[in-house]
Amino acid sequence: MAPSLLDTFRVLSSFEPPRGKLRGAPWEAYVDWAISQGLAPLAAYNLEYRMGGGEAPEWARDRLMSIYTGSVNDNVMKLVHFKRIVDQLEGRKLLLLGGAAFAEALYPHVGFRPVLDIQVLVRRMDVDGFAGYLSNHEFVPEADTGNTGAARIVSDGRTPIHLYADVLGADRREQLAGIFERARPMKVYGQSVFRPELEDALLLTALDHAHHGYDVPWLSFVDLRELVTGATWMGGVYSRPMDVPALLARAEAFGLERALYTSLAIVARLFPDAEAQATAAFPPLRRATRELLDRGVVGPVSTPGRSSALRGVDRLRRLLTGR
Repeated sequence: MAPSLLDTFRVLSSFEPPRGKLRGAPWEAYVDWAISQGLAPLAAYNLEYRMGGGEAPEWARDRLMSIYTGSVNDNVMKLVHFKRIVDQLEGRKLLLLGGAAFAEALYPHVGFRPVLDIQVLVRRMDVDGFAGYLSNHEFVPEADTGNTGAARIVSDGRTPIHLYADVLGADRREQLAGIFERARPMKVYGQSVFRPELEDALLLTALDHAHHGYDVPWLSFVDLRELVTGATWMGGVYSRPMDVPALLARAEAFGLERALYTSLAIVARLFPDAEAQATAAFPPLRRATRELLDRGVVGPVSTPGRSSALRGVDRLRRLLTGR
């Protein structure tokens, strides 16, 4: 039987893809979808260097490889430039989120994980100060933050930097302070840059999914897969098993039990090899709540190639986060 779009995704998003599994794959559907989901660089590397071409047509391999080459160069440019800006910054605590925190910690090659923007979590009192500091490096405010949830977005015309604050809500500043206290230093960026601890990174990723009504690139579910399974390829800061009791306790304290369940349930459906770890960390929700989330969110979001967003994003966000 020819592989489905989901089968093709699973093979090409693996860090150890099996050979001989993609004969007759739906390349016409996969290539454009993979590019739009941020999956093309990893897929291109797998096809060219791990699978001997994977029986993919030349046009598909060429398109994916062009994205891979661009991703490597773009990531290096963005991250090196950001390092130069913050390397001498002292007396602050900035937490990198998303691609900037994950590209070299979860992925065997920094080019596998596109970094489209740089996301930084700061204390509310530091938003204006850090934005002002960035203005000295030609970063100017963007007028519209859109549906990003960012307190401020600045850009130098090449790299948007999203500044986040109070992401858990104004009534959970003590819990947010705990995220800052537990954060791990990223010494390559100097004294002021950190990244969230594993369990906090997982919860902040689920929060981001919920905030966007799960209309997020599938690359984010690959991020989550690696957090859930302990980044076994890397031997780095996220390369350890989840502390499930701590994760569940924080999910309850952060008001993110439904969001955590939904994100973990999607990972369990998409990646059979991660199913055991993901389901072991499910929060203890009522059966009716789980069934509602499975039917209304997990099932639709886990369908590759889906072109329509979930309905009622604002209502869904309130259901998942209480905000």
